[in-house]
Amino acid sequence: MKSAPQTGQSPVGKVYLVGAGPGDPDLLTVKAQRLIAHAAVVLHDDLVPPAILALAAPHAEVASVGKRFGAQGSTQTEINERMIASARRGLQVVRLKGGDPGIFGRLAEEIDALETAGIPYEIVPGITAGIAAAASLGISLTDRRKAARVVVVANHQAHGDASADWRGLIREDSTLVIYMPGHDFAALRDQLLAAGCAADMPSAIVSRASAPDERYRFSTVGELDKLASVDSPSILLVGRSIDRTSRRANSSAGRAFDEAELLLSSLEA
Repeated sequence: MKSAPQTGQSPVGKVYLVGAGPGDPDLLTVKAQRLIAHAAVVLHDDLVPPAILALAAPHAEVASVGKRFGAQGSTQTEINERMIASARRGLQVVRLKGGDPGIFGRLAEEIDALETAGIPYEIVPGITAGIAAAASLGISLTDRRKAARVVVVANHQAHGDASADWRGLIREDSTLVIYMPGHDFAALRDQLLAAGCAADMPSAIVSRASAPDERYRFSTVGELDKLASVDSPSILLVGRSIDRTSRRANSSAGRAFDEAELLLSSLEA
């Protein structure tokens, strides 16, 4: 828990920077659920689903302050000002972020604003989308036989940079967890291959991990360009630890295709 010094004699509330997890309400932490239920103000990202927002108290002020790439939304300055103003009214504020607050959630910027304003705050972690995506597929991101490290990276970078610099990130014993992979998989394939990634490296794209409409596809890095576009938010997993699940899925798909062919042949006979 972090507490910044308070100024003056007026009571000051507190801001909780809370991870809402990947979307499934059952994956909320007990602490996150309790804080949402008791907060006077809930400022949430666009990715937080209605089922989680429904946990807020009837009297609570619940407002979307989400920012989505390519869409108009609240600026970071506006979000900071709203948190600070609510806390200065003596209110308990939950700043509710999809996944985990510390994974591509601008947490550091909000901490800086709160500390500068003298507002007490606490960080409450959540399950990040990359972990949820791996769990949904039955994948261990680390495997002492194949994967000694996990690299978490965003393909879309700040300050207008088009993509990540993959040099130094690619290793045979690594699992890449790529947030915001975009839709131009051909360009991403070329970048990964140019950085030294093996063409046969297994990969999986997971859309809306843990949600009822979750979708996933398996591929290899060399054939990423053949992946169909999926709905955002999505996670791209790349690494040898994915191989077993990928082979199992491909085998199941092959059996399903063979059974369909047999059925079609019997109908034509």
